[in-house]
Amino acid sequence: QVQLVESGGGLVQAGGSLRLSCAASGRTFSSYSMAWFRQAPGKEREFVAAISRSGSVKGRFTISRDNAKNTVYLQMNSLKSEDTAVYYCAAKGATYNGIYYRAQDYDYWGQGTQVTVSS
Repeated sequence: QVQLVESGGGLVQAGGSLRLSCAASGRTFSSYSMAWFRQAPGKEREFVAAISRSGSVKGRFTISRDNAKNTVYLQMNSLKSEDTAVYYCAAKGATYNGIYYRAQDYDYWGQGTQVTVSS
């Protein structure tokens, strides 16, 4: 079982930056594939970025992980109003060292953190 707690959301002006953090419980963090998704009001949850166990990354913002701290980060630069959403951290216990793009692939979710970009 993994518990995920996001932090770092808030209000930022368009063109600004934010760094989100997701702290995970448990001793096997390094064995999980991690990702960030977001969901805006009235829209489906969408993929933002993911990182594999070995550190391969994919996404529109920069994702990174620190296995010593059981934490995954999302660095978001040049933010736009359309980036406004609740951002969720997700974890997948992976036997395959890959990147997963679908929300249904992930086993554990955080409670989300609100990001609001003002224009």
